[in-house]
Amino acid sequence: MSQLAHVTWGQGSPLLLLHGFTGSRDAWNHLRPLLGPRFQVLAPDLPGHGESPIHPETTFDGTIEALLALLDARGLQRVDVAGYSLGARVALGLGLRAPDRVGRLVLESGSPGLRRRRDRGERRRDDAALAAAIERDGVEAFVRRWEALPIFDGLRALPDPLRTSLRERRLSHRPEALAGSLRALSLGAQPSYWTRLWTVRAPTLLLTGARDPKFTGIARAMAAELPLVWGHVFPGAGHAPHLEAADAWAREVTGFLSAPWIERPLVDSELGSNGG
Repeated sequence: MSQLAHVTWGQGSPLLLLHGFTGSRDAWNHLRPLLGPRFQVLAPDLPGHGESPIHPETTFDGTIEALLALLDARGLQRVDVAGYSLGARVALGLGLRAPDRVGRLVLESGSPGLRRRRDRGERRRDDAALAAAIERDGVEAFVRRWEALPIFDGLRALPDPLRTSLRERRLSHRPEALAGSLRALSLGAQPSYWTRLWTVRAPTLLLTGARDPKFTGIARAMAAELPLVWGHVFPGAGHAPHLEAADAWAREVTGFLSAPWIERPLVDSELGSNGG
């Protein structure tokens, strides 16, 4: 897979930002004034989005490998990672695949996947049909249906400039690229990570909106399995708090990522103990 298209901005500790389905590296631009002074952000286009191509051999695991290659190319040994929806699913996979490369995780409206193989198979068939519809009917028809989903009700109240840029970003995708991404990166194509959550080494922050009960419920179920976890539910927000409650989202993320951590257990000599 060729290197993922990406953009960098800000200064401070490194932060990898992963957008959701129909998004791009520009999905975080409205957060530049809030995150830029504290973080050196690396925001890639995931395969099939923006300027990152999609290939027939693209897979979910291959996308994680492409992110690791991008970190290598940028000389980043260890980063914090924040992802939204599709990006949260990929971020979780990255944390499991390369725990030594991920400092802390922020997962917004994400999922560890579908538990049952039969459910994953059914989802792949549904997504293949949706991908075929995107190729047949075009992106504009798909975006109309996508934006009408109840899960995105909160986005209709966004300020005009933000709502306009969101729609333009969605419409900018090529039908075959978006369809290919759906086939390769959908929930049906993702491995189930439920049984591996207990092995996640990174401190993890789970973010959802109070008006998104489905993903808030998933986050609560994840919190019961993760070893070191925090959570926040944004009042009045739906599936995309980073858009619907940007200032509050940035405060939660900045506070979590800026908190000091003890990276290794203290021994008696470091505690100043004389024994007894």
